[in-house]
Amino acid sequence: MKLRLLLAKDDEILFEIPLSMEDWPKEHLSQELASFEREFDQFSRLFHALSHQTRLRMMKRLLEDENLTLGFVDFIKDLDLNPKIVWEGTKKLRESGLLVKSDDGKYQCSEVGQAEFLMLSLALRRLLQVLKQLEQP
Repeated sequence: MKLRLLLAKDDEILFEIPLSMEDWPKEHLSQELASFEREFDQFSRLFHALSHQTRLRMMKRLLEDENLTLGFVDFIKDLDLNPKIVWEGTKKLRESGLLVKSDDGKYQCSEVGQAEFLMLSLALRRLLQVLKQLEQP
């Protein structure tokens, strides 16, 4: 079975990657894995930021907001959180690049942060579901 993952913008394919080892030229796969290893810190920060249920809830709440912007107190009130937890959560999310803090003290997702969050939380979940369905007889 030849599986491929495509990312398209409108009708333009931005990238395409095989999801089967046999479809990768050995040298190209080695280069990709080496690149992944060099960029490990970036991935580690993202996965760590989203590995805590409270931070995940904070991101979800932020993306549900009409303006994609929340203040510190909004997180406390909307999610019934302790201020220390909000401070630690926003710090981790900012360090990962998922959140930015505006001049007026509000938190929002960067454009890249939105895409990263959606990719890791929604797209990856759906991709894994499809792969599991393909495994079933």
